[in-house]
Amino acid sequence: MRIVIAEDAAILRDGLIQLLTDRGHEVVAAVSDGDALRAAVAEHDPDVAVVDIRMPPSFTDEGLRAAIAIRRERPSVGVLVFSQWVETRYAAELLATSSSGVGYLLKDRVADVSEFVEALTRVAAGGTALDPEVVSQLLGASRRGDVLAALTPREREVLGLMAEGRTNVAIARQLVVTERAVEKHVANIFTKLDLPPSGEDHRRVLAVLRYLES
Repeated sequence: MRIVIAEDAAILRDGLIQLLTDRGHEVVAAVSDGDALRAAVAEHDPDVAVVDIRMPPSFTDEGLRAAIAIRRERPSVGVLVFSQWVETRYAAELLATSSSGVGYLLKDRVADVSEFVEALTRVAAGGTALDPEVVSQLLGASRRGDVLAALTPREREVLGLMAEGRTNVAIARQLVVTERAVEKHVANIFTKLDLPPSGEDHRRVLAVLRYLES
């Protein structure tokens, strides 16, 4: 992968560069603020950007706002938000800007390096990677649930695990059911959310976005 890193903490930034290059990936730029992030993405056109939220000058939400701008300007570039904080307002907007290639992980909840690299690879390939705590807080910020009213409790549970980026095999293991049962639940979810097969859109990601938007 070709990667841009936006992280104002020098030690963490250098650590990310080291662990990614050690695994054969190319870090084409490493910057410390939102404006530099957008410039680096425009210059290098990476596969994915790793973005912290709170960066100079105000240390509030510069990184997340820059990530939203990148997704609008260059939807082919994956964006993995990697932060200590859950910013629900802009996070929901980020997830709504595109149907693929987006992730949001919390720094203190990533158990090991392989988990992080796996999530980054998934986002670069057009998938999603969402920490369960991020999903929980986004849902807590918006509880209308109208779109999901037709889903059964089990289907909501399956969709929640899909929002975390889990495969059908992982969902089956978590729920202690067969993979075939999960496949049937996923098919029902697509039908009830009016997501017919399409060569242009990833229905699994679109279903997750409906889940978060509701």
